[in-house]
Amino acid sequence: MLAGGLHPLLARVYGGRGVTDPGELQLSFRDLLPPLQLSGCEQAARLLADALACQQRLLIVGDFDADGATSTALAVTVLRACGARQVDYLVPNRFEYGYGLTPEIVELAAQRQPDLIITVDNGISSIEGVAAARARGIATLVTDHHLAGSELPAADVIVNPNQPGCGFPSKCIAGVGVIFYVMLALRAELRSRGWFEQAGLTEPQLADCLDLVALGTVADVVPLDRNNRILVAAGLQRIRAGRARPGIRALLEIAGRNAATVVASDLGFAVGPRLNAAGRLEDMSIGIECLLAESGREAAERAARLQQLNLERRAIEQDMQQEALALLAGLELTADRAAITLYEPGWHQGVIGILASRIKDRLHRPTIAFADADAEGQELKGSARSINGIHIRDVLDAVATRQPGLITRFGGHAMAAGLSLPSDHYPAFAEAFVAEVARHGRDLDLEAVLESDGELQAPDFDLELATMLRFAGPWGQHFPEPLFDGRFRIVQQRLVGTRHLKLVLALPGTDTVVDAIAFNVDTECWPDPGREWLEAAYRLEVNEFRGNRSLQLMIEQLL
Repeated sequence: MLAGGLHPLLARVYGGRGVTDPGELQLSFRDLLPPLQLSGCEQAARLLADALACQQRLLIVGDFDADGATSTALAVTVLRACGARQVDYLVPNRFEYGYGLTPEIVELAAQRQPDLIITVDNGISSIEGVAAARARGIATLVTDHHLAGSELPAADVIVNPNQPGCGFPSKCIAGVGVIFYVMLALRAELRSRGWFEQAGLTEPQLADCLDLVALGTVADVVPLDRNNRILVAAGLQRIRAGRARPGIRALLEIAGRNAATVVASDLGFAVGPRLNAAGRLEDMSIGIECLLAESGREAAERAARLQQLNLERRAIEQDMQQEALALLAGLELTADRAAITLYEPGWHQGVIGILASRIKDRLHRPTIAFADADAEGQELKGSARSINGIHIRDVLDAVATRQPGLITRFGGHAMAAGLSLPSDHYPAFAEAFVAEVARHGRDLDLEAVLESDGELQAPDFDLELATMLRFAGPWGQHFPEPLFDGRFRIVQQRLVGTRHLKLVLALPGTDTVVDAIAFNVDTECWPDPGREWLEAAYRLEVNEFRGNRSLQLMIEQLL
């Protein structure tokens, strides 16, 4: 049981998320797990400190998503602040090189003559890439959070909580969290060597990077265990206090979000997609340069470009969704159909991950969407998204084990993964994948379950309580924002925009009314003038309009 001092509703919400000790709600940065618990962190710090002492050329090799972008920006920022004079970054173009430190990327990197390659948010599967770097005399430091395979790369140092033998308790830390820990260890190592005094440098304040850590952690949709909540809460606190870097401020502004009241969902649904748009459609260096911008003007220009790319991404995604739904219309979704694979020539490689996620949410089945990886249509790239109960990387591993050669390569974690395969293997893979998901999830419920925190009483429909719930997180993956359900009398209903239902509802057992909105409703069913009552799953929201704040129900599902 939670101790007193909490609002009863908040105590109920926390209890529903398995919080029984009030200490779990203490998110002070002092309670962060120490870096030395993360295997390889101390060795990485020594490797980097030695590289700084020799003024070696350092090259960060990142990933093309928001976690990779924030990881890259953090590494570059801190290493420069620690006195690195020759530090640069390289992010593979997903359309030319694919994911991770491949031999092709090493060849490209070698043109910059690095002494040390540092991977961020990738590298744990880069067996051949690390070997290629070693063959060229380039040292490698792998920092990653993805699941390790049966073989590890022969890097000089590996820092990954999911490598065998690592006892770090927070296995779900994001890539940006891993490199943040490495930078914490590096600062401690440099401090012990007297480096900052000798070099005439001021010790970097790593708290200045917590806005990056919060953004990358939330955008990568990793589970928010207590350690991740500490990191995210600290980053949000800095943003609200007006201490965010110019790039994050510019992205919040262009998304219409108020930095002073920002919460995790603003990072996940507003900032993250705009940052990701660069890697999906063009080159993630656009996003990284936005995060590295030192002036508001420079940041605003780059944020505007990211906004344009995000609008283009939305249009592409909408077209692909329509084509996917047409494919699904001819597919019989029986209980035996445990998974979905989709492919259409011409689909955009950079958007198939979003498409897979949308279809997975719609049908509550693990889904892989494929696109052509080359102009000749010889190879396909797939992006997989899963549901609770199905570890998608384990499924792909099982398919690869049962049918060697079917998949060219794959990687990822429990809820998301990527893979490549020859195009003529697609029919066999689709069959094998569905069968393997069925084998892994024999007792899996393929109907989506919406978990509610229960009903509210009339006094709970309160602006102050809604505000308290908003900031009581940070909410996110495996620590979801409070969701309630109830039955309401419909007072008014109308469409706004093209598919959004605006409602005025009477609270249970009273004549008191509250505004509500449901986005993207089925316009064949709503508005329904003949309907007097509705049941809904909803969140308590604070609606801000022209300086006025009011309570609004954000309806997640009309029941």
